[in-house]
Amino acid sequence: MNPTQLLQHYWKHTKFRPLQEDIIKAVLAGHDTLALLPTGGGKSICFQVPALALSGLCVVVSPLIALMKDQVEQLRKRGIAADAVYAGMSFREIDRILDNAAAGGLKFLYVSPERLQTEIFLARVKRMKITLLAIDEAHCISQWGYDFRPPYLELANFRQLIPNVPCIALTATATKPVALDIQDKLAFVNAKIFQKSFERANLSYSVFKEENKDAKLLDILQKVAGSAVVYVQSRKKAKMIADFLLRQGIKADYYHAGLSNVERSQKQDSWIRNQTRVIVATNAFGMGIDKPDVRVVVHIDLPNTLEAYYQEAGRAGRDEKKAYAVLLYHEADLQELKQRIENAYPSIELLQKTYQSLANYFNLAVGSSNFASYDFDLADFQKTFQADSIGTYYALKQLEQEGLIQLSESFYHPSKLMFLVKQADLYAFQVANAALDAIIKTILRLYGGELFVNFSMISEQNIARQLRTDVPSVVKQLHYLHQAQLVAYSPQKDKPQLTFMTPRYKADELPIDTQTLAAFKQRDLEKVQAVTAYVQHTQRCRTQLLLEYFDEQTDKTCGVCDNCLKKKKNDKNIPTSYAIAIKDCLQVGNLSIKTLVQQLKPQDQQQLMTEIKAMLASGELKQNEVGEIGLG
Repeated sequence: MNPTQLLQHYWKHTKFRPLQEDIIKAVLAGHDTLALLPTGGGKSICFQVPALALSGLCVVVSPLIALMKDQVEQLRKRGIAADAVYAGMSFREIDRILDNAAAGGLKFLYVSPERLQTEIFLARVKRMKITLLAIDEAHCISQWGYDFRPPYLELANFRQLIPNVPCIALTATATKPVALDIQDKLAFVNAKIFQKSFERANLSYSVFKEENKDAKLLDILQKVAGSAVVYVQSRKKAKMIADFLLRQGIKADYYHAGLSNVERSQKQDSWIRNQTRVIVATNAFGMGIDKPDVRVVVHIDLPNTLEAYYQEAGRAGRDEKKAYAVLLYHEADLQELKQRIENAYPSIELLQKTYQSLANYFNLAVGSSNFASYDFDLADFQKTFQADSIGTYYALKQLEQEGLIQLSESFYHPSKLMFLVKQADLYAFQVANAALDAIIKTILRLYGGELFVNFSMISEQNIARQLRTDVPSVVKQLHYLHQAQLVAYSPQKDKPQLTFMTPRYKADELPIDTQTLAAFKQRDLEKVQAVTAYVQHTQRCRTQLLLEYFDEQTDKTCGVCDNCLKKKKNDKNIPTSYAIAIKDCLQVGNLSIKTLVQQLKPQDQQQLMTEIKAMLASGELKQNEVGEIGLG
């Protein structure tokens, strides 16, 4: 079948969207192809159709498990053989899937970039008939993008194993430097570049400066019916906002990466089926979720970049019907946004100090411990060295980014606990269960009253130290409290592991490229400045501002953003003269200027004052001894 026949057969569409067919033809002609299509622009069709037209296997590199699972499920529903290999699968599962791909049993094999470098995968590649390599979310390969993933840099090496196989890279968000970097990092030859306009004609962008964001959010959701996404920066805030909306009678739920896979799937499915109207989420939510009827996306917190904002906001209105993207902020948010970037780039002194503290903590000699792994309790580490929690966390992440250490997945998902009863009921339980009184008091002393409203991260080792007992005893008591439905206790699945990826260095000789780090920090601060300029702009069309950021120039205004609508209203409502309105107000008698302004509610107060002065000068109006204005 030709591409159009494949589209009709598997997707039941009679024609392609703009640029899709051109991209597909370029891939089938053997060109390395970069497709820059906006969110909801139909990127997956651009590699799935040509892959079906070719005879072999398409390997798809994707950064998120949720994204892979969703696309595999969609392909299988269409009767297309597809599978995915990702973290958490057993060796036997991976072995079976790769064998199936090598035997020609699959048309699509989805993998994370990390998987491409594993021995088991590299051994099977030689037996696979790969005819297309697709790189989804390709901005992740660029160090100048907003979501850089170091493993993506190995893709050029992987391409050497499959010479003459064309590559298609796809992304919704890439500035000109990022687009050039993608082509360079993927070793493009005979390249074809396709870029669809980033304009979303059905999407109304708005920015509101608000002190009471909760009230404004409620107002938006009451005015705009239908499915909604609310983006926040923290897991804690996701639950708080969802609880607030539930109290207001709106069916809402929260979503973040700290939930179990089962919980995330349940919450996501409930929202997709419209059983939940509003999902309040961190940026862990949304990528790869194809829900066309989202009517509004609200950002309660400022995103770190306009790329992230454009992608998240673009999840509204994929059905091409009217939809809204609203961003709420207040002045303090702008400083907090900048501080997030400052925190993310610790000083070289802090990196050296943290590395030295790790060496002392594990009692490591210089030159030792290459690829050695150790149990790692962050809370105990911070307490031992009296280290700042935020600074230490980001220093560890940066040391990991530099390839010096590796932190296991459980490091990022520590134990959590929340009280399920009110304080009065808790006190009654303590009185009736004296043996558990000490641990309850210790938990409250360490983690405070926040435990009554939200899950909080806890350290069983810290609790044990305070109680002067061992960790197994603490865990046993916590499980008892959980079974008694006094608390919800979610223990860490495994002990966090810290692995030294190199022999231990002297702290002052760490091989850290400070100039590159400084360049990355400057890049991220510039992105913050772009966000700041966008939200503070009150005159120009929002779509124009976003298009210019992505190197697309246009004189056309959208006509539907907050700035365009404000301009339309001003142009329509500002009369050439306020004279008639002023005289009508003064028919009842003299008024103070303040009262006159309040009654007229002018769009342009300065023009009104100019009119009043002119009418006073001409004698049409008069002003009495107490300053009131009357008819002349």
